[in-house]
Amino acid sequence: MNSKGRRAVLAGALVIVTACTPGGTPSTKTQVTDDGSIPKNESISLDDDTHAAIANLDPALLTAMRKAAADAKRAGVEFRVTSGWRSKEHQQRLLDEAVDLYRSEEEARRWVHPPEKSAHVTGKAIDIGPTNADDWLIQHGADYGLCQAYSNEMWHFELLTTPGGECPQPQGDAVG
Repeated sequence: MNSKGRRAVLAGALVIVTACTPGGTPSTKTQVTDDGSIPKNESISLDDDTHAAIANLDPALLTAMRKAAADAKRAGVEFRVTSGWRSKEHQQRLLDEAVDLYRSEEEARRWVHPPEKSAHVTGKAIDIGPTNADDWLIQHGADYGLCQAYSNEMWHFELLTTPGGECPQPQGDAVG
């Protein structure tokens, strides 16, 4: 349960914490720590501050994305987060899975950076869906400083300009 009494469902490690109540009686609480993962083919709201994928985003990125989402919603387009902040361990797992899938580290790195190079690990990148939201952001994102970073990932956005500025040409892929 979070501080508002709602149950937060988070992927990650389970931690058992033992403490004493004011009367000295031991109590056990279960806390969930999150690596930022969102199950494949699922998404979360930009307003889900209980999820580490949102809570650990760079504040400027999150603010810009929420402003864009509010304007997009008025145009009938809803943003969903398919990936946000990721722990180093989660990023490494994604890279390992991509190497298995593509049978080549070189090909995998076209899609997934190692942890030390990933903007997701620093909280400075976010993946948005569905496709109509990506299209809207590609067309209007520069108004908020949000730019598509890679041409092979229409869903991946970073703050790459000032609001109202011009986005740089997307890199071909994560390799550059």
